[in-house]
Amino acid sequence: MASSVFSRDGFFDEAHFWLNGYVNKQNCRIWSEANPQVHVETPLHPEKLTVWCALWAGGIIGLYFFKNDEGHNVTVNGDRYRAMITNFFIPELNNHAVQELWLQQDGATCHTARATVDLLKDTFGDRLISRFGPVNWPPRSCDLTPLDYFLWGYVKSLVYARGGEPLWINVPFFVKCSMRYRRAIK
Repeated sequence: MASSVFSRDGFFDEAHFWLNGYVNKQNCRIWSEANPQVHVETPLHPEKLTVWCALWAGGIIGLYFFKNDEGHNVTVNGDRYRAMITNFFIPELNNHAVQELWLQQDGATCHTARATVDLLKDTFGDRLISRFGPVNWPPRSCDLTPLDYFLWGYVKSLVYARGGEPLWINVPFFVKCSMRYRRAIK
């Protein structure tokens, strides 16, 4: 029974890839009796690429790169997020003939804007786990998705494996990483 329930769960989220090779270690903790005096300097606004994907038992939908019409990297806001859902995610989901998928997303502002939640409710009905959704995202809860605790770390380990040189992120490399992940979960 449990496997059939989890086969209908879908998670989606985005991750930032810093073009200067910086890795955000906000979830890394150092356990020590003495202060390790760790200090990392980073630029105030380094250039980054924001990548989105969905993960469910049937595989990965995506990767989607947030770029403007000129091809420049852009940050995610409610309008861009809804455009991605409407023009990319829903058509891709329909191509996979997924039935009764439950969708879970975190409480990011672009995810929880009223217009975004309404759009997702139109698609998923009561099968949406989200802040302000039919099934509310628990307050002060951590991001408990396989994307955050496996996929993004796996892809970043491949992307940043080149060392300290400036990072050039391109679509073919991400597709290659995605294909490696698809083989790993089968």
